[in-house]
Parts: sequence; structure tokens; C-alpha cells
Amino acid sequence: MPDSPPIPSPESHRPHSNFNNWISSIGAVIAAGGLFSFAFLVWMDFTQGDKNPYLGIFTFIVAPGFLIAGLVIAFVGAWMQHRWSIKYAATMPDRWRLDFSNPRQRRSLLLLGCGAVGFLVLSAFGSYETYNYSESTQFCGQVCHQAMNPEFVAYQRGAHARVSCVECHVGSGAQWFIKAKINGTHQLIAYTLDNYKRPIATPLKNLRPAQDTCEKCHWPEKFHGNIDIVNNHFLSDKKNTAFSVRLLMHVNTGQPGNTIGGIHWHVNVNERVEYYADDEKRQDIPWIRVTNLKDGTARVFRTDAFKGEPPAGQIRVMDCMDCHNRPAHVFPTANDAVERAMDAGALSTRLPNIKRVAVEAMTQKEITTEAGAPQQIADYLRSKYPNDPELPAVTAEVQQLFATTIFPERKADWRVYPNNIGHKDWLGCFRCHDDKHKTALGQPVRSSDCTSCHTIIAQGQGTELESLTAKGLTFKHPGGDLDPDLTCSDCHNGGNQK
Repeated sequence: MPDSPPIPSPESHRPHSNFNNWISSIGAVIAAGGLFSFAFLVWMDFTQGDKNPYLGIFTFIVAPGFLIAGLVIAFVGAWMQHRWSIKYAATMPDRWRLDFSNPRQRRSLLLLGCGAVGFLVLSAFGSYETYNYSESTQFCGQVCHQAMNPEFVAYQRGAHARVSCVECHVGSGAQWFIKAKINGTHQLIAYTLDNYKRPIATPLKNLRPAQDTCEKCHWPEKFHGNIDIVNNHFLSDKKNTAFSVRLLMHVNTGQPGNTIGGIHWHVNVNERVEYYADDEKRQDIPWIRVTNLKDGTARVFRTDAFKGEPPAGQIRVMDCMDCHNRPAHVFPTANDAVERAMDAGALSTRLPNIKRVAVEAMTQKEITTEAGAPQQIADYLRSKYPNDPELPAVTAEVQQLFATTIFPERKADWRVYPNNIGHKDWLGCFRCHDDKHKTALGQPVRSSDCTSCHTIIAQGQGTELESLTAKGLTFKHPGGDLDPDLTCSDCHNGGNQK
């Protein structure tokens, strides 16, 4: 009796899954890596004390993107396998199919498994590094916002250089993260099309309130008392005469827990200060309202020229940013930059008129690009100090000062970014404390005399600075008495004096 043909086992009749192919397997590995990264990043987001706003991009966009891409590849592989099986069922139905009985394919599967494990390990490492990198200032200042190079340079030398950009510009919470990303999309489009504003307009209209950001580290109620400050200056004369002013800044007056005055009174818990500015930079303030939060009474101060009432939607409640408006991006004036270099010994005071000449070299109208500035500065200084042995060092220092303070191509420097701390080069305090804002009964805003916010305890040079006067000194203006009708910024403009 002839041998009968072997009876096929039930296994041989079981239809193979169309996902059983190399393409779908690779897609599955990618999807697994994306899912693992997503889970890992979500875990990090929930376990970290401080939320990283930019982590949301990688957690909810990048990682799911890999997951979706892997799934798409897996389904494409299944579709291709199905189409091949229909078209070539009688000849080659298993072009991409995995066959575990094939020794060659088993070796390939082993390599694929090892690669998958390595991919998962790299996904974990990459997710962790992504988390750290997205918190870095390099990510904000150089990768995403190269157009913000002047702000990035100013940030690096500022008092907040160790505070990450997102902590102030975004902060925690989904609402502000979404707002920041929408605004960032507009910025990205403007940067890509190269039609963003030069200089970038300030103040920022959508900046988060200072109570949500600044006051995480600083708080007005903290009692500072008087702070000792020394301002070292050099006159624009042939000898570069030194002139210093040492003073006490009255940040708080009264007792700890019961502050009754001082600079931080403007944001105290008992009274609310509101104002209306009729210019975009908030430098012209014709209307002020002070409300006593205990009894609800209010005092309104206005200039004689301002009539009627301000638009309700444009009244702003005063907070930290109205005075500390350049907390992390200070553009020092040319005068200040040169004086600091002279005070530190980086710029020789032996050269006659070097204070004035260095400022003039930095503020030449002919300088229109960063690339041409070094040569133009060198030529200007050479014309003033030909063959002087200190010229190379002086030139290098002035060029460095220019490169870190003035950005002509972006039209960014102190002249377009007012600094409201103080009142020397910009109106600052005198926007309100100018004796021109009065109530209907003629009561003015608190006087703007020199003792309101500070007490001068020493001034001058040499031995004049060796003794301190507790009662305070009357400011001695170098070069003669002050005109009472002028403010400091009427003459001082940060560059050459008017």
C-alpha cells in the first residue's frame, strides 16, 4: 500500500498575521521606544518639584510623534504583506514574513531584539537629556531665539544669569504654557520670514504678572531697611576726574512687619497704585490712582494737561516690573559701560579725555553693523591718540564694551530700552514724582527731592569719602548748581551729554 501524503497539522492551516513581517516589526520597535519615552517623561514631569514648561513639547508632541510613526510603519508593513500575499500567493507569499524555523531569520531576529533593547535604553537616556536640555538657557537663548542675541548677551551678565529663561517668561501651569507656545509660534513665523521688529518692542504686553514669577524669590513685604550703595563716576574732562556718591537707599522705612514707607511702599499690601500711560513704553504717565484697601478711599492725581478719564482697559496696577523693568536684560549706557571699565582698571585713566573719547567712539553714527564696528572704533581712537603705547589695550577694551552693549543691526541698546530704576538717564521715578501730578484739591504726589528715596552720606573724591554724615548731605553736582526746572535725564542721556 503506497504511503499516503502527510496530514497537515492544524498549525499549517492557521493563517499568518499580516503583522508578522520585518517592516511591522521595525515599526513596533519604534512605537515601543516612543511609548517608553512618553511614559518616562510623564513620570519625570510628575515627580519633579519645579515644572519645566518646555518639557511638554517633548512629552506630548515629540514622544507621541515617534509612537504614531511606529504604528503607521507597522500598519503599512501589514498592508504591504497583505497585498503581496494576494498578488503572489501561488509563488512567493512570504517575501517579508518572519519565519522562526529559518536559522538565518532567527539570527536576524536576535539582532533586531538586541537593537530594540538598545533603542529603549537610548530612548531613556535621550529622554533624560532632553529634559535637562530643555531647561537650559542655551536652548532658549541660542537654539530657539537666535534673533534675541542682544537679550541673551545682556542676560548672561545680569543678576538673574542663573535663573532659567522659562521661569520668568513662562512659569508653571498649563494656561501660561499654552499662551507662551502660541506667542512663540508667531515669533517663529516672524523669525523665519525675517520680518520681526528691530528693535523688539517692549514692554511685553503678555508678560506674566510679577506676583507669579518675581515674587517666588522676592517679596515686597520682606524688610530691607536701608541699603548702602556706592556709585563711582568719572567726569568728561581732560583729567577724567573721579567723583563718587555713597548713599543709603530707603527700600523700607519703619519696623519689620510694619513698614510705613520707602521705595517698596508702591507695592505694599494696604494700598493699590494704578496708573495710565499714553505711550507704549510707559514713560508718559498723566494719571495715577492710589486706593486705600482698608477703607476703600481713593486719591487721583493727574497732570494739568490730562483731561477726562483714562480708558478703563488701559489702567495698569503697579507691580515690580514698573520700576524693575529690565531685571534680566539690562543694556548699560555707553557712559556707564565706560565708567565701569575705568573703575575696574580695564580702561586706562591716564589718557586725557578717555571717558569722553571712548563714549564718542562707541556712539558714532557711522557704525551701522556689528561687523564694521571694531575697525571704525579703532580708527576713531587712533585719530585721538596716535602712537600712544596704551592704544592697543584701550582699543580692545572699547571694542569689547561695544560688542556687549550696542547692537546696531538689531537697533538694540539703552536708547530704545528705558531702565526705570533711578532717574539719571531716563525719567524713571520722575514719571510720577515730578511735582506735576496733583489731586483736584491741589495735593501733589510725594515730593521728588533727593531725600525721598535716598540719603547721601558721602560724596566727592579722596578724603571727602573717608567720613560719613548720618544726617545726609545736599547733593553737590559736579560742574555747578542744578537748574531746578530740569530733570537729570534732560542733560544725561547715557552717551554724550546734550
